[in-house]
Amino acid sequence: MRKLLLAALAAPLIAHAQSWPSKPIRWVVPYTGGGITDVVTRVVTQKMQASLGQPIVVDNRPGANSILGSDIAAKSAPDGYTMLTVIAGYAANVTLYQGKLPFDPRKDLTPISLAGVAPLILTANASFPPKDVRDLIAFAKANPGKVNFGSSGIGAAAHLTTELLKQTAGIDMVHVPYKGTAPALTALMANDIQILVDVPSTLMPHVRGGKIKALAMFSAKRIPGAPEVPTMAEAGGPPLESSTWVLFMAPGGTPREIVNRLAQETARAINQSDIKDRFSQIGIETVGNTPAEAAQFLDAEIAKWAKVITTAGVKAEQ
Repeated sequence: MRKLLLAALAAPLIAHAQSWPSKPIRWVVPYTGGGITDVVTRVVTQKMQASLGQPIVVDNRPGANSILGSDIAAKSAPDGYTMLTVIAGYAANVTLYQGKLPFDPRKDLTPISLAGVAPLILTANASFPPKDVRDLIAFAKANPGKVNFGSSGIGAAAHLTTELLKQTAGIDMVHVPYKGTAPALTALMANDIQILVDVPSTLMPHVRGGKIKALAMFSAKRIPGAPEVPTMAEAGGPPLESSTWVLFMAPGGTPREIVNRLAQETARAINQSDIKDRFSQIGIETVGNTPAEAAQFLDAEIAKWAKVITTAGVKAEQ
């Protein structure tokens, strides 16, 4: 009897999943247009919509460290017609805003697929004396609290990666948060701050233009998009690896068949040679994994950044 009841309850969901999609899909990006989150989402979903047979409409909903857009998706009907893109800041928010989020990140959202990973780059003001990470560590130890590092905001991957470098190397640098990467980059070039970590796609054009200098890449090996930049270990620093990433999510309770289909379409789209090559040149490694692998990756990122946040005593913006 119980099996019959469960089968009866599941039947509408199965039928819905089999006929999906029958109308346009809204894809929420909780950031402004033009950044890595927006670009990756638009490029990949544009490829996906051809095989899905329905348009995918990207809906930019920035605000509150991505919480606003994430909340919209988390509270949407789990019918396969609202999706979400998150980045490393989302993993930090789970700890930074623990008990204060308007949704339950464990229950109200479910991972679809990790689309891509972008190792972060450590850069410095062009006139800053240290020429590599070994020099930076020595300089910071000799001048505690006198080196300023910027970030795109409290809890951003760039902020927490620099905190991780501070903790690992045992150095004291002062964090200066900005409202986005653009003002932080302007401050770096003006020498208001001396250090800035962010994605290669944003910083490398200014490195190559001689306006700032690259000290190291937070990666195990040099990346195709910036082969001239050494890894942290090659530059005399601790062998740290850190990145931002782009991960697709669905509202909790979305039929498994739909989540699996989207994961398959993500992998198919993002690993097409034209997209793979395009992203490689700007420092993004394409992935396209399964929902289970994406969930495992997200759990590991949440745990990693929770440790950094707790050790550094990072507090969320009020």
